[in-house]
Amino acid sequence: MTKSSSKSALHQSKSTPALPHVNADSIQKIKASRKRQFSDEELKDLLISGNKTALGRGITLVESNQSSHQQRAEKLIESCLPYAHKSIRIGITGVPGVGKSTFIEAFGSLLVKLGKKVAVLAVDPSSSVSHGSIMGDKTRMENLVTEENAFIRPSPSGDSLGGVARKTRESIILCEAAGFDVILIETVGVGQSETTVHSMTDFFLLLKLAGAGDELQGIKRGIIEMADAIVINKADGDNLKAAREARLEFNRALHLYPPKASTWQPKVSLCSALDNTGISEVWEMINEYKKLTKKNEFFEKNRHEQNKFWLLQTINEHLKQRFYQDPQIKKALKDQLTAIENNETTPFAAAKLLLNLHNEL
Repeated sequence: MTKSSSKSALHQSKSTPALPHVNADSIQKIKASRKRQFSDEELKDLLISGNKTALGRGITLVESNQSSHQQRAEKLIESCLPYAHKSIRIGITGVPGVGKSTFIEAFGSLLVKLGKKVAVLAVDPSSSVSHGSIMGDKTRMENLVTEENAFIRPSPSGDSLGGVARKTRESIILCEAAGFDVILIETVGVGQSETTVHSMTDFFLLLKLAGAGDELQGIKRGIIEMADAIVINKADGDNLKAAREARLEFNRALHLYPPKASTWQPKVSLCSALDNTGISEVWEMINEYKKLTKKNEFFEKNRHEQNKFWLLQTINEHLKQRFYQDPQIKKALKDQLTAIENNETTPFAAAKLLLNLHNEL
């Protein structure tokens, strides 16, 4: 729960009984336990028992750029891997203003009522500057954030989308080891972040608004092609008629796209996260997809392909870091950039020189 929340730290959800006997001493004990340092073995044991404080600590290690923390994170992930049961990973994307936080709150609350444990993560390469929209979303998800079986994590910071994505991938493993069986991954921003989330999820959900005017234009076309479902949000009140018309338009458009390798035919549905209508239908649709792809073995095949993809991405990310962080490369790169500005060399010759230098180091 964030400090900025207007709710008391002791605010209880409807499913949790009030605790009138909690006093200042008890609060101090809780705070002290959160500050306590755990050994690696203690952290793992607490995490796999479902302790959310330990899960948060583990993800903090994953997100850290300190080498000692990274070593501990790698060890933790390896030790947790055998306990990372198979969850359903759901990517959720949509433009700002589409109602993602309200939808995630309603959807997550439904899943908790159905007995699921829900983790909400985000991929936001801009978070090192803006701290990510999910930071604000967390304070708005007043019901979900208080649920014992829900975990909401603000966006990890990072200098690149690749770095943020790697941290999110590793955070998924820790969430699964902690017993969360539904992982919701929100994409924040535009462009490559949607592709990144698609490459680490089982089901990709696109939230839309009726009459947004970008259904079949430019880069949005690629995002629509990735989607396993299009959910038109805010289908209520005066928007309902326009939402129904948009559903017909999307259904016609989706039949023009090539068949998916999963053999799944993407569906279009309406919902109102505000009125809490159409939310259960989204979950039914995801279960239908999971049943189909488990039966035709695409589900596991896709997971294997994603693991291969992230192996190569991780290698590329580490090679880039080693290259650009080397002091000699930094100096030589600065010299070559100056030489290019002065027309003393070409970009290709400069690149070859730098790569040869790196190979000699």
